[in-house]
Amino acid sequence: MNASMLRVAGLVLVIGGLAACKPEPPPTDEPPQPKAATASATELRDAIKQPIDQAKAVEAATQQAAEKQRAEIDAATN
Repeated sequence: MNASMLRVAGLVLVIGGLAACKPEPPPTDEPPQPKAATASATELRDAIKQPIDQAKAVEAATQQAAEKQRAEIDAATN
């Protein structure tokens, strides 16, 4: 019984010691510095942006073709 009480007391001390450890908070007087973009972040951004730009170009071409077709239809009906 004496050994189990020592184990419990030791466990309580260890847990208490760990609970008392707190990391030092960062200084609040200066805002954090932004991280520079890495090459992989730039590649990822470009990989995402490329299909969006292609879709916008296709949309513009489709709108122009639709306007041309409407003008041709209007010219044919007059």
